[in-house]
Amino acid sequence: MKCKERMEQYLRENGVPFEAMTHAQAFTMQEVAAALHVAGDQVAKVVIVKAGDRMVMLVVPAPYRLDFGQLRTLLDAKKVRLAAENEFEGLFPDCATGAMPPFGNLYDLPVYVDEVLALEPDIVFRVGTHRDTMKVAYADFARLVQPTVAEFTWLA
Repeated sequence: MKCKERMEQYLRENGVPFEAMTHAQAFTMQEVAAALHVAGDQVAKVVIVKAGDRMVMLVVPAPYRLDFGQLRTLLDAKKVRLAAENEFEGLFPDCATGAMPPFGNLYDLPVYVDEVLALEPDIVFRVGTHRDTMKVAYADFARLVQPTVAEFTWLA
């Protein structure tokens, strides 16, 4: 099953209303925000990091950057770095590389959400391709994923 269909089924099974959207191919979440005419703070960028020897999913607003000092403390790791695509692409077999949704719970990954994104009423995120996105209420996302919410970004 493709990621988009899997997400639609998962959200329906859990009673979560969603809006599926298609846009021109976009590789950055800032491009997605522009294509959809949505504020960048509402667009969830998924970043996979390696904290020590474990993979972690971070979910941040599109225009924000990671604060690695805060991440080392938060993740209790001496070393935190961006994971290389070849290190994580196998974790998301139903997704194009870099187009995974922020539902790490479906991929056995811990999820951390930056507090700025947690303040948004709705979030927009990719669902497996560089053309497909969904919009859900942040409260519904948080109920399903149960992420750790913390401050670990800065506005670029």
